[in-house]
Amino acid sequence: MMNDKDRHQEAEDIREETAAGSPELAEHDRVAELEKLLEEANAKVLYAHAETQNVRRRLESEKQQASAYAATGFARDMLAVRDHLDRALSHVPDAAREDEKSKSFVEGIEATLRELDAVFARQGIVRVEAVGQPLDPHKHQAMIEIATDTAQPGTIVEEMQSGYMLKDRLLRPALVAVAKSG
Repeated sequence: MMNDKDRHQEAEDIREETAAGSPELAEHDRVAELEKLLEEANAKVLYAHAETQNVRRRLESEKQQASAYAATGFARDMLAVRDHLDRALSHVPDAAREDEKSKSFVEGIEATLRELDAVFARQGIVRVEAVGQPLDPHKHQAMIEIATDTAQPGTIVEEMQSGYMLKDRLLRPALVAVAKSG
């Protein structure tokens, strides 16, 4: 009884004997072999082309991300400058705002703060909404809980430090106080 391997070997032997006496069959075999090699080469070329396209797309995306968020470190540093200007203005007494010598100094600080805010806006830096909003751990950092009956638990009732976003990324979370059941 012959198995499949033996039958296959016998068919190959007969084919080789026939091919030795028939150049057309040998040429046909060579053409079939070349077609198979060409098909394999085409598949490799298509794969390489697809891989190249994927790499190009990934690099383009990374380039756009790097460009859009290149100023993140600088923007974070500038937030500290804004905080200092805010604090300076919050400590100016009303009498200094009315005094002619002090008034222009205070107006200069206010103008600097407005210009800084305009620069932030042009760069896509926006303040995070906080007071009255529900606590969002992606934008707010709860520092304390305050017992109150005037706000729903989990609602922000006080902002200790402003938070900011750069486009769709958090630069700095808002430091907040959250209402709890009183």
